[in-house]
Amino acid sequence: MAQPLLQTLAHNYDQLVLICGHYEGVDERVLHLVTREVSLGDFVLTCGEIPALALLNGVIRLRPGTVGKVDSLKYESFEAGLLDYPQYTRPAVFRDWSVPEILRSGNHAAIEQWRHQQQLQRTAARRPDLYAQWLQGNQS
Repeated sequence: MAQPLLQTLAHNYDQLVLICGHYEGVDERVLHLVTREVSLGDFVLTCGEIPALALLNGVIRLRPGTVGKVDSLKYESFEAGLLDYPQYTRPAVFRDWSVPEILRSGNHAAIEQWRHQQQLQRTAARRPDLYAQWLQGNQS
C-alpha cells in the first residue's frame, strides 16, 4: 500500500467495501467480487481487520473535513517524496531534552529551511531508496 493509492481511494470513490481474510485468507468463491487487492507488505497476519483499519485510517484522513488544516497534509511523509521532519510539543525542555532553538525563534523562513534539511537528512538515513528517488526528481 502506498500514499498514491490512498489518495486515489480518498478522492475517487464514494464507497469502499473491504473483505478481510482470516487465517487462510478469503473464500475463493467470493473473489469474483473483488476489484482490487491491497497488501500492507510482505508479512502474514492472522486476520485482515488490522490492515483494513490501516487502509481506512489512511483514506479517511485524506477526506475533506477530517484534518483541521488541509495544508498540513501537503507536508507529511511521502507527499513530497520525503519523510516528515521531527515533531516537538511543549514543554520546551523535557528531562533535559530541549526543542531546537530554531523552532522557538519565531523566524518562519529559518524554521521552514531547518525542517526541509531535517526531511532530507531523515529520508537519506532511514529510506535511502526514497531519497535517491527524490534526488532524481529534484535535480536542477
